[in-house]
Amino acid sequence: MKTVVIGPAHPLRGGIASTNEAFARALQKAGHDCTLISFYMQYPKFLFPGKTQFSSDPKPTDISIHHTISSINPLSWWATARQIKKLNPDVIFIRYWLPFMAPALGTIAKFLKNRCKIIGITDNVIPHEARPGDKQFTNYFINQCHGFVTLSKTVLTEIQEFTPKPSIYLPHPLNEQFGEAVSREEAREKLNWNQDKKFVLFFGLVRAYKGLDLLLKAFGESQLKESDIELQIVGEFYDSPDTYTDLIQKHDLTGKVHIDNRFVPNEDVKLYFSAADLVAQTYHTASQSGITQIAYQFNTPMLVTNVGGLSEFVPHEKVGFVVEKDPTEIATAIKRFFDENLAQKFKQGVEEEKEKYLWSTFVKNIEEFSDSL
Repeated sequence: MKTVVIGPAHPLRGGIASTNEAFARALQKAGHDCTLISFYMQYPKFLFPGKTQFSSDPKPTDISIHHTISSINPLSWWATARQIKKLNPDVIFIRYWLPFMAPALGTIAKFLKNRCKIIGITDNVIPHEARPGDKQFTNYFINQCHGFVTLSKTVLTEIQEFTPKPSIYLPHPLNEQFGEAVSREEAREKLNWNQDKKFVLFFGLVRAYKGLDLLLKAFGESQLKESDIELQIVGEFYDSPDTYTDLIQKHDLTGKVHIDNRFVPNEDVKLYFSAADLVAQTYHTASQSGITQIAYQFNTPMLVTNVGGLSEFVPHEKVGFVVEKDPTEIATAIKRFFDENLAQKFKQGVEEEKEKYLWSTFVKNIEEFSDSL
């Protein structure tokens, strides 16, 4: 089968780009021809809240990536469609995560939908941070596709409210591109983390909907504040750090909370997940999160809030805890994790559950879905 994957890819950084590259590799491994079509302009600088859109990781040499799309230049959409037409694919997979991208991605699909199957791979249908026009943009994209793969059951429900077109839920596969785990001792030595302390990790881009404020308030609860448990915040701030530093000062957490405000390159991700005892995702809203799959990759127990699709991936009391958006409940679960020495039990649960999230399974299921359209 000749395939095209449209979406962010190297040198663009981030979880979506990394998983698009992994998807292309998985398609190739299954015997399919695959070309990745990415952006030369993803976001105008004034719309991008981070320090840079680009990765410092080396260019992949095992997949074909073409950078032909500007999200704001309609001429590039037409040119991209012409290039893809020459490739003559059987199926095009378009990664959809933000309504802002709908005009570009939807228009490319519109030019090609009568020539091959178009499948939208949807991270989000209703964005975490809503803006005027979101529904109209999403409808435009949906109208150009023949079917949809969602990465959480929550998004499957959302897309079925938009359209009766065929849709299927396939869980987000593991992030194998981050390499293999290293020992806890080696990881902590390289990161200069104390070997004897207990660490909770909050990892990834810091945005309001990800609920770092809830986690800091939990650490302000006496049961954690008076314990030897500390918090590592690792990720670039897309919101003002002041909101969080104010909470740290308010709860007198300066010695217990450590901030590494930077985007972590792929090669270093394994160190943080190997060094941490527990990964916390105390989101206010969510569909699914790539952080969960990284935790699975490195056998790291998890704590998530009961929002969106997060609980679908974290069986309560098997691989970690599912708690409500309440600082006291979050604090109680974290304290219990350490007091009852649940790390080994949850690691064993993670090892059992991760079999569901293999790329080979994802590709097999997406092949069957494509054949059914």
